[in-house]
Amino acid sequence: MEIFSAKEALKLWKNASWAELAAEAHKMRVEIHGKKNVSYTVFRIINYTNVCKIACSFCSFKNTKPYVLSLKEIISTALAAKKQGADAIFFQGGVNQAIPLDYYLDIINTLNKKLKFKVRGFSPVELFHISKNNKMPLPELLQKLKKAGLSSVPGAGAEIMTSRMRKILAPNKLSAKDWMNVMEECHKAGLPGSANIVIGSSETPEEIIEHLNYVREVQNKTGGFQSFIPWVFQPQTKNFPIRHVRSEEYIKLVALCRLFFHNIPNIEVSVLGMGKVLGELALYAGANDISSVVLEERVMRSQGIESIEEAEEFIKNAGFKPVRRGVNY
Repeated sequence: MEIFSAKEALKLWKNASWAELAAEAHKMRVEIHGKKNVSYTVFRIINYTNVCKIACSFCSFKNTKPYVLSLKEIISTALAAKKQGADAIFFQGGVNQAIPLDYYLDIINTLNKKLKFKVRGFSPVELFHISKNNKMPLPELLQKLKKAGLSSVPGAGAEIMTSRMRKILAPNKLSAKDWMNVMEECHKAGLPGSANIVIGSSETPEEIIEHLNYVREVQNKTGGFQSFIPWVFQPQTKNFPIRHVRSEEYIKLVALCRLFFHNIPNIEVSVLGMGKVLGELALYAGANDISSVVLEERVMRSQGIESIEEAEEFIKNAGFKPVRRGVNY
C-alpha cells in the first residue's frame, strides 16, 4: 500500500483526473474491504440544544427558537427511534454554557444503561467548553462521560483546519491545534471516532491537503479515527458564501481521501448530504460505507436514506452486499 506525502497528494489533487484517482482508490478499497461489502448503521441524531455561543458563519441551526431538550423529551425520541430499528444515539448540540454537567451525565447514563443504546456524542468544541465551564481537566471530564456510557466522539467542527479558513468560518471555534489536542485526548481515553472535511467555500488546494495532513498526523499518534467523511457545505445563511462543488470534484476528494489515509480503515460517503446518485458513484471511488439511515436531522438538509430497507436496497442496487455495523464499526 503506497503512502503519499502531503506534497505528492497536492500534486495529485491539482493534476490527476477524478477518474484516475477513483480507479486507484477503488483498488485500495477492495484490498482493505473486499469487492462486495458496503456497510451502514442506524443511529438517531438528537440535537439536545440549539443555543450556541460560537456563531459559525455557515450555520443557521442557532437561528431557530432557542431550546434545551428535557430528559423526558430525549427518552421519548430515543424510544421512537428504537421502534424504527436504531441501536445508537448521536448526541450533539451547541456550546451552551447554561447546561450543567449533570445534565449530560444523566442523559448519557439513561440512554446507555437504561435504554441500551450506544452513545456517540459531542464534538471537540463542545467538550473543550464543557471542560472549561466546569473547571475540570479534559481527561477527567472524558472519564466521567465514558463511565456514564459515552462510547465514541465524532471529530465534528473541523471543516477546514487552516488559520485563514478558521477566521472565515468560525473565529470563535477551536484552532486546528486545539481540535487535534481534544481528539487526541478522546482517543487516549478510549473514545474512538471519526474525522471529516467540508469543502465548498474559499479553501485552496493547499488548505485541503493541509487539513488532511493534520488528521493523518493525529491518526499516526493515536489510531483512534475509525472513519473519515468528506462533506460539502450547504447553503444555510446569507453571511457565508459557498461555491458549487461539481460532482467530479467531490468524487475526486473521496478518492484522494482513500488514497491518502492509509491509516484510517473506513471512508464514508455522506448520502445525507450528497444524495443517492453521487453516493453510489463514491462507492466505486474509495468509499466503503454510507453512514447512517437518517431518522431525523435538524442541522443539514437531508437527501439521505430514511429506513433500513431503503439502505439495503440502495446498496444492493449499487452492486454490493449490505452489511449492518455498529456505530463504532
